[in-house]
Amino acid sequence: MRNTKNIGDIDATLRLSCGFTLLGTGIVKKSNLMILAGSKLIAEGITRFCPIFYLLRLSTYDKDINIRISREF
Repeated sequence: MRNTKNIGDIDATLRLSCGFTLLGTGIVKKSNLMILAGSKLIAEGITRFCPIFYLLRLSTYDKDINIRISREF
């Protein structure tokens, strides 16, 4: 299995924020399942690789929406 990026910017940001939320909630509630799920999402957000996406041959890496904010003075 090649470890190629298959998660884009927006997807990685969502995975990181959901992962930290699940991790924190799991620690407070002492739920091993929530801690595991949060850790998985954080790892995927950092490495930008999802093994499930790889097996299904999906990718959001090239499909991100480029949001540009321009200010003219």
